[in-house]
Amino acid sequence: MTVEAKPNRILIVDDESDVTDLVAYHLKAKGFQVEALNDPNSSIGRARSFLPDLVILDVMMPDLNGIQICRMLRADPKLSKVPVIFLTAKAEENDRVQGLETGADDYISKPFSIKELVLRVQSILRRLGDGRVLEAKKLQIGAILLDAERHEVFIHDLPVELTATEFKLLHLLMERRGRVQTREHLLINVWNYETEIETRTVDTHVRRLREKLGTEADWIETIRGVGYRMAERRVQETTA
Repeated sequence: MTVEAKPNRILIVDDESDVTDLVAYHLKAKGFQVEALNDPNSSIGRARSFLPDLVILDVMMPDLNGIQICRMLRADPKLSKVPVIFLTAKAEENDRVQGLETGADDYISKPFSIKELVLRVQSILRRLGDGRVLEAKKLQIGAILLDAERHEVFIHDLPVELTATEFKLLHLLMERRGRVQTREHLLINVWNYETEIETRTVDTHVRRLREKLGTEADWIETIRGVGYRMAERRVQETTA
């Protein structure tokens, strides 16, 4: 007797019912279990009871906007690692950047293609699934210890909370230490995206990852005009 896998749970929060109805319909058609909310004030409570595998958030909402909700999700131990996709207006570049810096995994501009949104959802969930087949090993560079099997990162033996995207980004850089990873290569291997997606997404996530690495941030080198790499050896400052 085989046991069927449970469908992934998606929480949609948008104050426009037309948007939530459309997105929910197409995600349910793909086999997802979907909850849709038009009241942002009830989003955190619903997320805690529903425990979604992914959240789709509108940015511009009354009373409580998507940026604020994302911060609350990232501060909740049960929800801190749940991927977030932002829905933003095309002209709101600052919102997109701020959203990524807040902890969102992706954004898509309004008006959006429902097919593209569904593909983005599938891509992120597939990426999380790929994490299950990471080699069961530990990687260490300087004071950074990454345990791929337990999906944990420590700096100076202290745990560091990373999102699923940040973890996969760090894992790839550490595993390919010394080799330059272009932004396009990172988009394909971390985000599963084609190269026409904005490479600024990579820069924002690397900046956020460096902030979390603290004193060990300089292990990640920027190769101007190309991409990033994990250094072979740390540059030591010398005094005359």
